[in-house]
Amino acid sequence: MSGALDLLTGLAMGLSLVALGTSRLPSLIRVAALQGVVLGTMPLVMEHDLRAMVVVVALATVVMKGVVIPVLLRRAMRTANIDRDMDPLIGFLPSLLLGAAGLIGAVLLARWLPLLPEHHESLLVAGSISTVFSGLLLLIGRSKAISQVCGYLILENGIYMFGLLLISSTPLLVEGGILLDLTVAVFVTGIIVDRIQRAFDSLDTRKLTVLRE
Repeated sequence: MSGALDLLTGLAMGLSLVALGTSRLPSLIRVAALQGVVLGTMPLVMEHDLRAMVVVVALATVVMKGVVIPVLLRRAMRTANIDRDMDPLIGFLPSLLLGAAGLIGAVLLARWLPLLPEHHESLLVAGSISTVFSGLLLLIGRSKAISQVCGYLILENGIYMFGLLLISSTPLLVEGGILLDLTVAVFVTGIIVDRIQRAFDSLDTRKLTVLRE
């Protein structure tokens, strides 16, 4: 189980780096969706005796993160008629290098944290920290609203991954609450994206600075 979990965690960490290095919005959405599917399978790998709540949350994670939210983002992308984020606030190569540095730092930090013995050798803590860091980089380093939404998704994936540490002691109600909050946040963001597009004929969030009373 530990080997399979570490493999999935490593895959999620690698997908975060791929997201930092791509400028194409369809690819970024696919990466976020694939990472969501990977996270959805993690509870099934971690649990020896599958409980109904674990299976429900795993399926909900795969459906919401892997299907529903990416479909909404692709629809917003088609409506805005854009497919690239060509003018990021932080360049793609610097973002990738920062993400790699954050990954290494997360692994080192996880070794110093006072974790339970069963978590000390796992990549789950390091993966969650590096994924949150990658999501923050996307959130603050990209100029297009859809890219920033993908950054928020990846950041939330890191939080979800960290919450899996409590899978044996809680029925994953926290993760269920996060999924609900995430769904609401994406719908609200979709409305904001539509309003930005209509007002400015662009999804570059830097143009919001021209607003005056």
